[in-house]
Amino acid sequence: MTMPPGNDRRLPRSEGSSLAGGPLRSAPSVLVFLTLLSIALPTALPPDAAAQVPPAVPAAPAPSPAPTPGDVDIDGSRIYVFVGKTGLGHDHGIVGRLASGRVILDAPQNAGQLVFDMQSLLADTPEARKALGLAGETDASTRKQTTANMLGPDVLDVARHPTATFDIESALRPQRPVKGAKPTVDLVGTFTLHGVARKVVIPAEVGAAGRVLRLIGSFRIKQTDFGIKPYKKLGGVVGVTDELVIHGDIRIAATPVAGRAADLTAPTAQPPAGRLPAEQAVPATSGGG
Repeated sequence: MTMPPGNDRRLPRSEGSSLAGGPLRSAPSVLVFLTLLSIALPTALPPDAAAQVPPAVPAAPAPSPAPTPGDVDIDGSRIYVFVGKTGLGHDHGIVGRLASGRVILDAPQNAGQLVFDMQSLLADTPEARKALGLAGETDASTRKQTTANMLGPDVLDVARHPTATFDIESALRPQRPVKGAKPTVDLVGTFTLHGVARKVVIPAEVGAAGRVLRLIGSFRIKQTDFGIKPYKKLGGVVGVTDELVIHGDIRIAATPVAGRAADLTAPTAQPPAGRLPAEQAVPATSGGG
């Protein structure tokens, strides 16, 4: 049956339509799009991909440089100070640390320097009292108050004088060592405290443990020689003595001088007691400052 011309409902031919059976003139553009899509899809990350990426491993810290002979082991060294009482007070033991240091044994000049960290001083800790042979303990509140008084502007004034120094001019063994006595070295130099300098001589026992040397020595000073007024309260009913005994337990990295390693034996385990025997006392002598 033939349809009337007016009822021809066939779709019109379209040159750009595949449904019309014509050529696909936009094929190159489609191919480019598909190619780009195929490249992009493998690299696309799922929404939670960032959470799946393992964290970067931090780089290992650079190793600390090896100590050279004479360098002080800051962590292993300690300073102890014995402070006697007056009136109704009690004896005090102080512990502190060095800020830096270097000691060159057998040096006739420029033998090093010890820098005391005055802000590290703590009063009457169990460690300090035990090291100085003091009996009993002090409660935390009293320790805190005593430390505050000591570091404050009326005594050490560490805000203005945060360090003290011992500039070592020479570090020589005695010319006439005592037979049978432990090996010692005389540290001769200038001790500067509270802005005032005084000459001191400190005999120190020397002990060896491998490549580490341990020096233990003590000396006495008077606070008033360094412009410090000894602490007192209640009109002097409670207070401390003018004289202080300063002990050093110093560890240094060093290789003993050839032929002398056998001479170095371990010194005493603890510093001498607060009240040193007269033969061990090394009074400070007047000097520059």
